[in-house]
Amino acid sequence: MSYRKIAAVGAGLSGAVIGRELAEAGYEVEIFDSRDHIAGNCHTERDPETGVMVHVYGPHIFHTDDAEVWNYVNRFQAFLPYKNRVKTTSGGQVYSLPINLHTINQFFGKTLRPDEARAFIETQADTTIEDPQTFEEQALRFVGNDLYEAFLKGYTQKQWGCSPKDLPASVLKRLPVRFNYDDNYFFHKFQGMPENGYTEMVAGILDHPRITVHLGTRFGRDQVSEYGHVFYSGPLDGYFGYELGQLGYRTLDFERFTYDGDYQGCAVMNYGDVSVPYTRITEHKHFSPWEEHKGSVCYREFSRECGLDDIPYYPIRLVKEKEQLAAYVARAEREDGITFVGRLGTYRYLDMDVTIREALDTARLFLTNAGENARMPAFLHPPV
Repeated sequence: MSYRKIAAVGAGLSGAVIGRELAEAGYEVEIFDSRDHIAGNCHTERDPETGVMVHVYGPHIFHTDDAEVWNYVNRFQAFLPYKNRVKTTSGGQVYSLPINLHTINQFFGKTLRPDEARAFIETQADTTIEDPQTFEEQALRFVGNDLYEAFLKGYTQKQWGCSPKDLPASVLKRLPVRFNYDDNYFFHKFQGMPENGYTEMVAGILDHPRITVHLGTRFGRDQVSEYGHVFYSGPLDGYFGYELGQLGYRTLDFERFTYDGDYQGCAVMNYGDVSVPYTRITEHKHFSPWEEHKGSVCYREFSRECGLDDIPYYPIRLVKEKEQLAAYVARAEREDGITFVGRLGTYRYLDMDVTIREALDTARLFLTNAGENARMPAFLHPPV
């Protein structure tokens, strides 16, 4: 084993960023990915029929307040302005999301000013709920039954495969209402899309003479001892061969179709009604508004329980999963020479900017502790 030889498992954002930082510091880095492409779930590719840049595993919109992360991604790909303006179809009408002043006035047939709307929504809210414990209670407390039924209940039930009564209030983290006409889905200072797609950006990060990428190659637990250290961004439970069972995830199925023209006039259209089996339709040419394409590529998106052969997207993290996760974390902390990183390695839902920030912090801690006898923690960002 050579201490200067490092492995990163996963050629997505975590593995690529950590690998690049260590390669620039003089380490030899080998990156392994079981898939036949780089960039993980933010992989993009040109559709040969229409020329549209397609987000193969569903849309990824970059947004952050972290200036260093924003400058980092722009080092490898120019990011062009993009604002995510989501629409939703509910009860045969189209509304804008997140719920804002226009949504409220349109839904209730009113012309309320911000202060009036705030007071009106408070009359709709269930103020008898003092300490919301479930998703449903959280929604009812802050927006009331009508908005909850129209915009939150059905979509959430389809997304998570269970009643909102069974989900913790933390899933609905903040008041889902804006009392102005701002329909930009995100609040962050920096928002955009890479001009030529995320895969080209990740390729730029990986473009270093001391980085070797092995695609279509699985990394086994027995290989850890061959490296000075391993950074593992694959599934935490998968690393241990699912010995304690599979952690709960939701996965996504995509029904792809093309259209000769503009199918829906926006990038994302949610469907709040339970009677519609899919959660949303995404039209990918709208994610690159600086390009012009006559044809269009769309995805109908369906959420379901994740099996062993499926791609995990959203960790469920209910009581059962948290107990199981704690057991896996205890096992991981007894391992030598490996640090678990990223969305799958730490069993957390992470936005892209947070993934990159954590990868940079992890690489820097390793370099600070560099030495034959240095120890890295199993988790720099513990999942529990």
